[in-house]
Parts: sequence; structure tokens; C-alpha cells
Amino acid sequence: MKRKTKGTQMDKRKVQDLELQTLRRGLVLAPLAGVGLGALGLRSAQAAAPQVVYLTPGLDLPFWRTLGQGVQQYVEARGHGFQVLDSRNSDALQLQNAQAALAKGVAGLVLSPTSSKSAVDVLDLASKARVPVVVADIGTNGGDYVSYVKSDNYKGAYGVGEALAMVMKERGWQGEPYAMCTIALDRKNGQDRTNGFRDAMRDAGFGKELALRQMKTYSTEETYGFVKDLLTQHPKLRGLFVEVDQPTLGALQAIRELKRSNDLLLGSFDGIPEFVDLLRRKALVAVGMQQPLLMGSQAAEALLASRSAASPPAKQILVPVLIATSQNIDQWLPVAKKTVFGSDVK
Repeated sequence: MKRKTKGTQMDKRKVQDLELQTLRRGLVLAPLAGVGLGALGLRSAQAAAPQVVYLTPGLDLPFWRTLGQGVQQYVEARGHGFQVLDSRNSDALQLQNAQAALAKGVAGLVLSPTSSKSAVDVLDLASKARVPVVVADIGTNGGDYVSYVKSDNYKGAYGVGEALAMVMKERGWQGEPYAMCTIALDRKNGQDRTNGFRDAMRDAGFGKELALRQMKTYSTEETYGFVKDLLTQHPKLRGLFVEVDQPTLGALQAIRELKRSNDLLLGSFDGIPEFVDLLRRKALVAVGMQQPLLMGSQAAEALLASRSAASPPAKQILVPVLIATSQNIDQWLPVAKKTVFGSDVK
């Protein structure tokens, strides 16, 4: 009982620390109903200059919308205009968007690249134009940039693996196999999540990785197909890690249809409001929740700081990942509503 009480007290301190951090950064704490980003190239209603542009891989995912909201809130509160350009997971479109933004003489770019490799081309263009860039979340294989704002993807995924392995042991499934549906492994964050989860499972005595599928479209339909095939081919599969939030709903659909809900455990990453009830019902064991609103605001802060005469921002800025489980989701929920869900919160 003492161990449980100590853990609860530690979680409460973490919640309080993150709430203070959010307040100090001046983020909007209520639901962000009036800050929707919309479609490709949607301009901010605030006609201010110079403008900050956010290049995102895909506004179809809640994570990128919320990160963009964090950028928008921060720069508009300081008199800058804002625009988001959707690359739709296309390296070519990302480059076109970067060229269009730089041609307008923007104040700077926040870049969440379609891949770590493709980021280099955008950074080269921006360097030639002498426009500062902050890289947010995915990472880059090289190039010149102000700061790299990232979640601790390795540690977050390791935490999900620890939680999943613990429940598997409680079920008597010691050493049973698991599989992963990953984001693209040419992205640094994908490599970190995959390695973090894999290392946690191995350290807990689960070394049988039966399969790995890399997502391309990041849709619920794609992951539904992946998981249906996995469960058909591997009927003894006991654990599954899906590295993005919305596609996890497709995995759950396949698990239900094949009647595997009672003999397969599921972990995920990122966070959408639907996960709250799924965690409470234990349909999900654990979720590594990034804080995209906080990531966006810190990216914007670093970008604007680089334009001033003050000391330069840190080259790497690490944002913690919340490890949400059925035991602590209600404790984490006040923070998650502010920094994880953004305007997608109900």
C-alpha cells in the first residue's frame, strides 16, 4: 500500500509541475474552439506581420493540428501573423510549400517534416534565404536549424512497454510474443518509439517480436488491415503497440471483430479524447501522450527568441511524455485537456 501511495503522490507532483509550466508559457487553457487550422494554406484571421509559417506533414491527424495551435497562439499573442501549410505526407509538396513561404519573406518557419531525410532540403532552402527554422517533433538528418523541439519518444515508448509487459505478466503471459505497427522508420521519432518499446519488452523478458508493420497513410483503415492480417497470421499474439493515436482506433476495430479483446493487450502513443474512455475500460493498457500544444508553443518561443539580441535558445528542447494508464488517467486528465488534446477535446 505504501508503494502505491508514493506513486500516487509522485504523479500528483508531476501533474502540478506540468500545470505550472503550461501557465507560465501563457497557453490558452480552455478548449480551443476558435483556433481551428482548416485546410491547406489557411491564413490566420489576424493580419499581422511578419508572418510565421508552420509546415506540417498532415492536418488529418489531431496531433499536428494541436501542435499548430500551440505555434499560432504563441506568435499571434506577440503580434505576428500565422499560416499553416499541409504537406499531406508528400516530400515534393513539402518542398513546394517551403518555397512558397520563403518567397513571401516570412519571419521564420516551424517545420514538422514528412521525413527526417526530406527535412534537409527544406533547411537548405531556408538557410540560403537566411530564414530561421525550428524543427518540431520528427527530426532531421542534417541541415542548419535554430532548435529541435521533441518529445522524449524513447522514454515515452519505453514507459508504454513497461506498462504492457506488467499486465502481460499479471495475466500469466510471461515471454509471449508481441508485434508493432510503427510510424515511418525513416523518421527519428519513429526509430526512438520503436526502440524504446522494444527495449522495454526485452528488459521485461518479452523477446519474441513476431511482426512489424510500417504505416504509410496513417489512417484507421490502413491499421485496421494491418492488425486484421497480423491476428489472422499470428493467433498466439499477446501484445500490440500502435505508434499513433487515430490509427489505434482501426486496430481496436480489428481486435473486436476477431474477438481477441480478452486475450490481446494494446498500447498506443500520442493522444485523442477517445482514449480517455478506452483507458478507463482497459481496452487500452497504456498510452504515451505527447503534449503537442506545449511543443508548438516552445517551438514558436525558440523561433522568435532567435530573432532577438538575447541569448540563443537551446539547440534541443525536450518535452516530457505523459504515460497514461487506466490507473492514472483521471489524474492526468486536467493536464491532457490543456496540452495534449487542444481544440479536439470534448
